[in-house]
Amino acid sequence: MSHTHVMHRSLRQTPPVAVRGQGVWVYDNAGRSYLDGSGGAAVSCLGHNHPDIQAAMHAQIDALAYAHTSFFTTEVAERLAERLVADAPQGISHAYFVSGGSEAVEAALKMARQYFVEIGQPERRHIVARRQSYHGNTLGALAVGGNAWRRAQFAPLLIEVEHVSPCYAYRDQREGESPEQYGERLARELEQTFERLGAGTVMAFVAEPVVGATAGAVTAVPGYFRRIREVCDRHGVLLIADEVMCGMGRTGTLYAVEQEDVTPDLITIAKGLGGGYQPIGAVMVQQRIVDAMQQGSGFFQHGHTYLGHAIACAASLAVQDVIRRDQLLARVRAQGEGLRQRLDSALGTHPHVGDIRGRGLFMGVELVQDRGSKQTFDPALTLHARIKREAMARGLMVYPMGGTIDGRQGDHVLLAPPFIISDDELDQLTERLSGAIDAAISQARA
Repeated sequence: MSHTHVMHRSLRQTPPVAVRGQGVWVYDNAGRSYLDGSGGAAVSCLGHNHPDIQAAMHAQIDALAYAHTSFFTTEVAERLAERLVADAPQGISHAYFVSGGSEAVEAALKMARQYFVEIGQPERRHIVARRQSYHGNTLGALAVGGNAWRRAQFAPLLIEVEHVSPCYAYRDQREGESPEQYGERLARELEQTFERLGAGTVMAFVAEPVVGATAGAVTAVPGYFRRIREVCDRHGVLLIADEVMCGMGRTGTLYAVEQEDVTPDLITIAKGLGGGYQPIGAVMVQQRIVDAMQQGSGFFQHGHTYLGHAIACAASLAVQDVIRRDQLLARVRAQGEGLRQRLDSALGTHPHVGDIRGRGLFMGVELVQDRGSKQTFDPALTLHARIKREAMARGLMVYPMGGTIDGRQGDHVLLAPPFIISDDELDQLTERLSGAIDAAISQARA
């Protein structure tokens, strides 16, 4: 396609035209097939063209496509909320449906602010998040995120947000420091930040249970989130778990934070919530936050045109039904272990692979110029972009990114294949990724 009126992400080249999907494969109009090793952007949890999801969407279209939430609720939205709440951490009582992850984060921030206004603490205005995080691309979500590259040119438009250290053991855990000591050090940093900002002025701490796009499937050390929860409780601060990318089964439990043994006050979900079949996101809300609004102003002062869209809710409910019926959470754990073993075997001793990490079918590979010193490749080489090109040339979709360490230095590849991926397809994913990494590094050195 030589000419396009679509404003694509890259204005210098037009991407291939996708025409069909089946299982873990996407096909273009030239007949080429691509193994979806990243689920797009960790979205397509059930793969493509799933008959049960399509049937649910058709049935909803035949009944009712859209009804504005200022006039109506719908049966399918009520059923989806009931299902998500039933499976959520203790105390979560309501779901607020939006159209994607950035909208979910924006809504969660507004909920946090309104909650404190409703209970008579309007002085709580500060938000604390972590460096090397990603929470969305709308202005509020972008401000909260710690992705330096995405933030840079829009900085004058962003609200002030305080950023603390990420829990990034591969880079930041000190020699001789145990994982527990490292987590304790980070918790002290957070507490000191709350104190510096002023007692009773912080409203929320936002964190991804498993960091996604910006750092590449970085998991927290054991006990980190329990200590973070304690610090937030001591200072009356809401804990917002951003599970837009890592949630909805991606790490082997429906909510990623289940594995951290803590209960957040707000949880944002999207991506795998609808599996890519419709745009949908949600904020899962603790009962006391709903109670404060109900007993105060009586409403949440926020809204969008497509809240609780009936077709999106129907698709999402069908996704939840399939995950439960086909026992896909157990499959994510099993296939995730298979993916880790394959990556360890193929890349574990690779001279330019520094770390292989993640949980379930959410894995990251960090590239280094030197394993011993963990020295990165020169950012000017844009190794991550080279890997993506080489992977596509081999019929593989992955999600690479640069700036892993500080927004400028470092390269990683994020993997998030559909939950239904087979052993043979895991073999193909690993083989094609290894070839793409070797080819990209060879080019970069030439």
